[in-house]
Amino acid sequence: MSNRSRILLADDHGLIVTGIWSLLETHYDVLGQLGDGQSLVAAALRLRPDLVILDISMPVVNGIDAARQIRKAWPEVKLLFVSMHSGPVYLREALDAGGGGYVIKSAANEELRIAVARVLKGQIYISAGFNQDLVASVHASMRGRAKASALLTFRQTEVLQLIAEGWGNKEIANLLNISPKTVEFHRGRIMLKLGAHSAADLIRHVFQAGMLGM
Repeated sequence: MSNRSRILLADDHGLIVTGIWSLLETHYDVLGQLGDGQSLVAAALRLRPDLVILDISMPVVNGIDAARQIRKAWPEVKLLFVSMHSGPVYLREALDAGGGGYVIKSAANEELRIAVARVLKGQIYISAGFNQDLVASVHASMRGRAKASALLTFRQTEVLQLIAEGWGNKEIANLLNISPKTVEFHRGRIMLKLGAHSAADLIRHVFQAGMLGM
């Protein structure tokens, strides 16, 4: 059995996939290529590769939504986005969806193999083409998000995000299918863990941690 890392590719442009495949096949086992997000989700969950390399703009299901679906079912997945989009919104969305790296397609020849190696090690890689101040802010947001996640349970994180979006206890209860008393309990625990004294403190924490607005 090969000891090489296994990679799955997803991009609806055949020439791009061919180029990526040729860059990687010498050092990695490339399992196949998918042309749409829906097929990618099914293949990724079936094959469980070491790394999924995917585009953002794909038919049926886009790469961001596909990444979220894969990560929901398989939280340990490693994802690397390779996209023509170089705007900050795309970068933030990709990393928020679970991406461990983001390579701009125009720089793929120079950066892809470095990015793959780093993401496989659990490190973050962001294309050099992005503004460094933006990259620094993204890293800070991710550190804040990780810190908050360590403090709060998954349910508490859900409640906190809904509070920050302006929902009341009854509305949150309906959205999460729990009782208002349970929401109030979670709110109290969240405030205690974060040292918050008001809803405004909670909202401030959410944005400082980068848990919204990504």
